[in-house]
Amino acid sequence: MPRFAANLSLLFTELPYLDRFQAAAQAGFTAVEILFPYDLAAKETRRALLANGLDLVLINAPPPNYTGGAPGYATVPGGSARFQSDIRRVLRYADILRPRFIHVMAGYSSGPDAFACFVENLQWAADTAPDQQFTIEPLNEVSQPGYFLNDYDLATEVLDHVDRPNVGLQYDSFHAQMIHGDALAIWHRFLPRIVHAQIGAAPDRSEPDLSKTDFPALFAAMDQLGYDGWVSAEYTPSTRRTEDSLVWMRQ
Repeated sequence: MPRFAANLSLLFTELPYLDRFQAAAQAGFTAVEILFPYDLAAKETRRALLANGLDLVLINAPPPNYTGGAPGYATVPGGSARFQSDIRRVLRYADILRPRFIHVMAGYSSGPDAFACFVENLQWAADTAPDQQFTIEPLNEVSQPGYFLNDYDLATEVLDHVDRPNVGLQYDSFHAQMIHGDALAIWHRFLPRIVHAQIGAAPDRSEPDLSKTDFPALFAAMDQLGYDGWVSAEYTPSTRRTEDSLVWMRQ
């Protein structure tokens, strides 16, 4: 069975932020991911991780734009100076939080210039922090209209051009199902590029037992094909308490 992590930005949200770490540990998780940990001093999050024996698998970058701008602009031509400034801030958090991966959000744009900008920004991030692992993730157009990285073939083309050992593909069963109609087939096809995985049902992004995706087959494929990375539960529980939505994991 895969190693499961809890996304604390979506799970246990019935609790205050710092209480979610203990709840995740008590539910049987040994690792978590936090999409945007920038509202709190990094040391407070680090203490919560250590107190509950949890590894941090992933954070997102860049930080949210609290002035109302788009949440991600790595593909926006002319935005490289801002991108580099914000990634430096992310790396300061990463020095304390020690996430295994930083997911670099592509942003909302299109065309050859956006592609070239994304490649250059990813190369800069990878070269600036060679010991840090980065990911990119295709997001579906229903949830994220206008998002540049909206296809797994496009993602592998970006990775081929970036050509850095510390930049890999992030798989999400929800997005894979929404984009391509078969999350399991996408897993088999792109496994050689996948360094981190997330799960959630499609089309409502609920827990994995309410879905068109055959999650038992997906988990079996992860085991049989030798995937040894984390699989993060990144979904919105259909139950009031997150604990009640974890039947899929206990089974």
